[in-house]
Amino acid sequence: METIVSSSFSPIFHPKSLLHRKPHLSHLHPKALAKPLTRCAAASDPKRHAASVPFVSRGGWISHVQHGLAALALSLAFNFCPVPALDSALASEFDVLRDGPPVESYVVDDAGVLSRVTKSDLKSLLSDLESRKNLRINFVTVRKLTSKADAFEYADQVLEKWYPTLEVGKNKGIVVLVTSQKEGAITGGPTFIQSIGEGVLDATVSENLPVLATDEKYNEAVLSSAKRLVAAIDGLPDPGGPKFKDNKRESNFKTKEETEEKRSQFSLVVGGLLVVSFVVPMAQYYAYISKK
Repeated sequence: METIVSSSFSPIFHPKSLLHRKPHLSHLHPKALAKPLTRCAAASDPKRHAASVPFVSRGGWISHVQHGLAALALSLAFNFCPVPALDSALASEFDVLRDGPPVESYVVDDAGVLSRVTKSDLKSLLSDLESRKNLRINFVTVRKLTSKADAFEYADQVLEKWYPTLEVGKNKGIVVLVTSQKEGAITGGPTFIQSIGEGVLDATVSENLPVLATDEKYNEAVLSSAKRLVAAIDGLPDPGGPKFKDNKRESNFKTKEETEEKRSQFSLVVGGLLVVSFVVPMAQYYAYISKK
């Protein structure tokens, strides 16, 4: 049985392994067998066997151990601390611009916050609108913005990049939702803006998108905005949007009047205790003297 040991540790821990390896004879001619046979025969002579083992100094042994430990540490580091892979499913704001408008859907969910049900409902609602009114609305969600100051600038940039001419962009609308900033924006071509009206556009941007995004209800924010825009295009009554809740909490601090009242009560109690502390000992002392 052949013993296989690393070359850096074999002289130390397995010196006999150098002498018990069987030579590979399949490709050697008879003349090449002389040296391996002589080497194997030397194993029967203890003196020759001892002389054949190379001498390893103390410093060399420590160096081999250090190299082995370093290799072990690197192996453990690669096994237990793998390099994180980049998630290619999530694009950046620049990838959204480069990839262009969606073809088979009406949403680019870069932030990854929309469910399949929401995407399916959007596709059904907006495809019906496009077939009836020849108006297309695309929704874009991003986690944060680094190239633009706010969602409005980014929405304009997306519209100009996706639809660079007035002819192709006049009936297109872009709705952007920035999840980290809890804000949204709506922009579009002239035909799209006129079909909805400034009032509904402003209300959707100030109500549906930011209010629901603040509560992290991103699916509801996108879907309710789409329904509100479609209702305006169809001339239906405005369904309205959510309002910011008044989150004013009751203060735990006491008012000035309550503080003054408590202070007067405290002063009265302290004064009474002081009177008792002086009067009672004096009365006891007077009673004691009177008995004598």
